[in-house]
This record gives sequence, structure tokens and C-alpha cells, in this order.
Amino acid sequence: MSDKASTIWAGVRALGLVFGVLGGLAGCASSYPPAPMSAADSDYNYVIGPGDSVNIVVWRNPELSMNVPVRPDGKITTPLVEDLPALGKDASTLARDIEKELSKFIREPVVTVIVSQFVGPYSEQIRVVGEAGKPQVLAYKQKMTLLDVMIAVGGMTEFADGNGATILRTAEGNKQYSVRIKDLVKRGDVSANVEMRPGDVLIIPQSWF
Repeated sequence: MSDKASTIWAGVRALGLVFGVLGGLAGCASSYPPAPMSAADSDYNYVIGPGDSVNIVVWRNPELSMNVPVRPDGKITTPLVEDLPALGKDASTLARDIEKELSKFIREPVVTVIVSQFVGPYSEQIRVVGEAGKPQVLAYKQKMTLLDVMIAVGGMTEFADGNGATILRTAEGNKQYSVRIKDLVKRGDVSANVEMRPGDVLIIPQSWF
């Protein structure tokens, strides 16, 4: 074999090795089981997190009724009620806690709490990392799907390996599932759409070629 032929053959072998490695990496990325189509819990109840706003209505006491933010430490402050924990409570539970505090000053207070701005606790937020148009943290919503998430983050970048993406499901002990974002977003394959769960992390890797 001539030196030129040997050089060409070595180049072909090297190229084959590169594609073999990349194929192995792709195989690793797709080795996770597909994400289940349905994931939402029918008993899901929204709980309050830092950054939320809550509208507090005290019946027959308009001076005590107001919209207040939930502080980064998870507490709220209203007239007559200071530093009341709100983190992790639903609206009804928080209303009962406010009634208990106000009962020290008002006879039989009746309180209604309405969450008016939703962020949610950190443990329930959806995180999108990697080759998303706008990687960010999203508030989880009941029946939220992968397509909803991709619309919110502006789709994928041109360098994304959409069908190599995975969901890290913290609610299941960090179990990882594969998802087909490219098929869903670029090809309109609705069978690739899956429901998200609170605390999911969507990881979109970069394509190797």
C-alpha cells in the first residue's frame, strides 16, 4: 500500500473512531426511558412560595385588607400580624392562620386569601437549562406540558440536540427520562408531548454535529 493510500486509510479510520465515540455519547443520551405521557397528580394543590403576592381580605375590616408580597424568607407582614410564615401553605391554610392571629385583636375575624401572583416554592419550580432560547425558572402549573415549557423559554437554539434532551424528575428521586423536543417543536409530533411534574429539570444538550 502506498504512503498516500495509507494516509487516506488512517484518516478514514480516525473519522470512523470519532463518529463511533459520538454515536456512543448519543446512545448514552437516549439510554433513559421515555418520559410518561401523563405525570400530573390529580390531588395537586398549589402552595405559596417566595415572590408570590397574596390578596388578604378581612370581612368588615377594609383597613386590614390588602395585597402583600411573600418575602424571600417565606413570611408575610400585615397590620396587626407580623412575620407570619406563608411558605408551603395553601391559601385556605394561610387564611386560617391569619384569623388565629387577628383573633387576638378582633372578635371572630373572617379572612379570605387569594394568590394573585404565582411563583411557587423553589422545590416545585420548573428549571430549563442548556440550549433553550431563554433558559429560566418557571412556576409549575397543573397539567403543564413539555410544549408549554418550550413556548415559555422561546424554543431551542440552533445548536440544540432536541431529541437528546432529558427530564430530571426530582419528585422521583432524580430519575431521568428522555424526551423528543425536536420531534415535538420542529416536526409537530404531538406524541412527543408529555406532562411535567413539580420540580422537574429540563436539560437540553448541545448537538455534536
